[in-house]
Formats: sequence, C-alpha cells, structure tokens
Amino acid sequence: MGIGVLEDRHLDRPPGTSKLGEEQGPSFDAASTSDLKKDGDIILVPQPSDSPNDPLNWSMIQKNSIMLILAFSSGVTTSLGPMISPGLVLISMQFGVDLDTVSTFMVGAILLFTGVVTFFTASGANIWGKRPFFVISTILLLISNVWGTFADSFPSLAAMRIFQGIVSAPLETLVTSTVSDLFFVHQRGFRLSLWGVMLGTGVLLGQIISGFIIQSMGISGTFAISALIFCLILPLMYFVVVETTYTTPRNTSRADEKRPETPGSSTDSDLKGDVIITEPKESYKNQLRLYRGRLSDESFWKGVIKPFPLICFPAVIFSTLVYASFFCWLLMIGVLSVTIFSAPPYNLNPAQIGLTNIPLAIGALIFSPISGWMADAIPVWMAKRNGGIFEPEFRLVLMLIAVPFSTAGFIGFGISAAEGLPLAWCLVWITMHSIAVPFASQASISYVIDCHTKDANQAFVTINFAKALLSFAASTVGNGLLAKFGPKTLFTGIAILNLVISLLTIPSYIYGKRLRSWVARSDWAKKI
Repeated sequence: MGIGVLEDRHLDRPPGTSKLGEEQGPSFDAASTSDLKKDGDIILVPQPSDSPNDPLNWSMIQKNSIMLILAFSSGVTTSLGPMISPGLVLISMQFGVDLDTVSTFMVGAILLFTGVVTFFTASGANIWGKRPFFVISTILLLISNVWGTFADSFPSLAAMRIFQGIVSAPLETLVTSTVSDLFFVHQRGFRLSLWGVMLGTGVLLGQIISGFIIQSMGISGTFAISALIFCLILPLMYFVVVETTYTTPRNTSRADEKRPETPGSSTDSDLKGDVIITEPKESYKNQLRLYRGRLSDESFWKGVIKPFPLICFPAVIFSTLVYASFFCWLLMIGVLSVTIFSAPPYNLNPAQIGLTNIPLAIGALIFSPISGWMADAIPVWMAKRNGGIFEPEFRLVLMLIAVPFSTAGFIGFGISAAEGLPLAWCLVWITMHSIAVPFASQASISYVIDCHTKDANQAFVTINFAKALLSFAASTVGNGLLAKFGPKTLFTGIAILNLVISLLTIPSYIYGKRLRSWVARSDWAKKI
C-alpha cells in the first residue's frame, strides 16, 4: 500500500504511476536508471526527446513566458463574466429587465456558451494546434469588447455576451493542456497555480476595478477598458505564444520501461543527459505560422464527442464535481453578494460592492502560489517515502485544506448576512471560501492531468462544461433562491452539498490506483 493508496492486483503501474527517484520500488524492475535524464535526483517524467523542436527542451525563459502570457490572458478572459456583477442592479433599472434575467444573460450566458464551444475548440486544437485558436480568440475578444462599448440596448448587450462566451473558449480551456505540453510532472503544480492566481484575481480583481469604472463611466466603460487590455495582449500572443503541440515520436524506450508516458517538460543546463540534435531547429519565422496543416489524423467530429464518454472515467468524474462545485459557488457568492450588499443594512453602491472583493483577491494572490508549491512539494515528498513511486492520488492531500475552509466560509457568510452582522464578518467568511478554491482547483486539475495526460484537452472540456452548466443554473436561479429561502438556509445548503462532493476525495484517494487500472484494462475505454 502506497501511503494509503491501495495497490492494484492487475497492473503494477497503471497510467499515472511513475518513478520520480532513484530508489527502486516494487512496481518497477531493478534495471539501472542512470541513463535517464534527471532534474537532481528526480527522473524526468516524461523523458524529453533529443530534438531542439521538442517543447520539453525549450529554455525555461521561453516556456515560462508562454505560460505567463496565457495565464494572464486566461485571467482577463475569465474576468469578462463576473466583472459586470457590480452593475447588475444598474442594468436592470436602466433597461427595465428583472434581475434574474439580467444575471442570466450578463453572467450565466457567457459561461454556458464557453462551456459548449470548448468541445469544438479542444477537438480543433488537437488537429490543427493550439496557437491559431489562441490568436484568433484574442482578436475576436477585442472585437467583442468594442461591440460592448457601443451597445445601447439590452438585446444587443445580451447578444454581445453570448458572442464573448463563444470566442472565450480557447483561452478558458486550452491552457491546462499547454502546461502538460511544456512541463514535467514535478513542475506542473506551480505553473497551474500561476494560472489559478490569474483566474482567481481575474474573477475578483475584475469586479473591484469594474465597480469604480461602472460608477464613473457606466457599463460601457468596462468594455472599453477591456478592449484596451486585449490590444496589449494581442501582439504578445502573436509573437511569443508559439505552437506547443509536438507530434514527432520521442525516442524514450528506456523511459517507457520505467514509467507510463506523460506530456510536458523542459531540459535545463543542470539536467543530466546530453541533448543530441537530430534535426535542425525550426526558425522563428516558421514558428509564427498560424496554420501548419493537420497535426493529427484524428476525426474532428470524433474529437468533439470524445469528452462525453470521458465522464465515465472515475478521475474525470471526481475532478469535474470538485472543480465545478468550488468555482460555481465562488461565482454565486459574487452574484448574490451584489444583491445582499446593495440592500439594507449595507446599502453599498457599485464601487463599494467592487471593493468587497479586495480581501478575496488578496487571499487568492497569497494562497494560489502556496497551493501550487504544495501541489508539487507534497507529492514529491510522499513519493520519496513511497520508494520513489509517484501516485496521482498524492495530489488530493490538498483537499484537507480546501474542505474545512469552504464549509466554514459558506455557513459563516449565510449566518452573518441573515443576521445583518457588520460587513467585516461577511468578508471574513467569503474570503475563507476564496482561500479554499485554489487548493481544490490544484487537487482536481493536476489529478486528472496526471491520470489521463493524453486526454487532458478533452477531460478539461468535460470539466469546464459541467462548471458552465452549474454556473449558468446558479446565476439564473440564485437571486430567486435567495429571496425564497434567505441567506442562512441557502448558504447552509450550499455548504452541505459542497461537503458531500468533497468527501468523494476519500474513496478517490484510497481506490484511485485500482480505478486507473480498471480504465486502462477496459476495452470500452480503449475505443474512446
């Protein structure tokens, strides 16, 4: 038993199980590992090829630059949904539309259409590469914000938000698979945390800034500022974010004898193993091409429907429920806090409502990097005490932090809002859930990437679609439920539901290795 993870009776090393250290574990043969490339005493998983065009061999400066630009762009794109929240009441009054309808089209619609379109963008990215989708998405998001700046009716504004949801899909869902393209297993947690920081601060900081913009410039001002930001992002996206999909087979036969194949890495000067150049390095001019032809012979339409059967994979089910739940409730708090804080006894204006997100943003900025560091450090530490064997289930330890913080946060906020306690108490409790989100996100996303690396694109599509559906439903009926049940009952119910979902971590941790083996051995899974 690997630190509580039950061994499998059929496969010694199911997909996801890998060797990160020199010590020989019972699941691996005793052949020497000295010829494998390493980072210190950590064997690189996966093993990079000898080609300078392999993204695994690119410099850390280049890879981190790509990651930083994508993470920032993804954060800005994600902020487009909730940034309008401080002005929901104003939009309702300006156009004479009820609050639930405004919330549905201004917040819920963009999430729903993003979730739907990701099925097509993920499949297309697998065939034609990610770069064209990133660049085109940035251009269309710029256009959508210009549209929003001049929209003068609710139907026009609603149509613009739907369009924004459609063109947001690549920057919402292709970043995680880019991480697996570029980085080793033991490096991914920190990079995912960088992405998590941008998402969290995008959702929260966007509302803080937009509150002041709405107060001084009106709703159109938020889209004008967003358009200017995308004007800055576009050249960075075009000139820095090159294609990371690598289709040439890697000559890593020795590595394959040691561990299952996984994507993403980079070889630094301190890594052991000489890099033998077997092909000329691609010129920068060629790297800037948007169209490279087909990079895969897979069917586009088969790729579109592939995420649906992935929901049958236990790791995908778990990650979908956890990620969708934690993110959805964070969004719902943002939407419902507008209603709660704009009414007595708080009576806050849009700018002041935006400011209530400051402690949440600070929590995200502090704890997202910490969760990323822990997502790498804890599994490596556990692997060293497990004979050098890494199990994806080691990532799930982060849920020990996420669960109590989120549960206490929901219940505390519900009681504080119902009793009309000072605003500071409300902010303390909702900040607790904000702190919990990066730990739950790290645990769920890194876990599914480790378990199903080759299907990371489609797996995250499934996760994002479930998040979109849940968020759309929450934004559509949230204010109605708040009016019917009150904040105490509503948020206590949310706490219980979130806790039940989170407790799935226990069987996922204990039986995860056996479930991965079952999927790997199943004939139906091989056909997907």
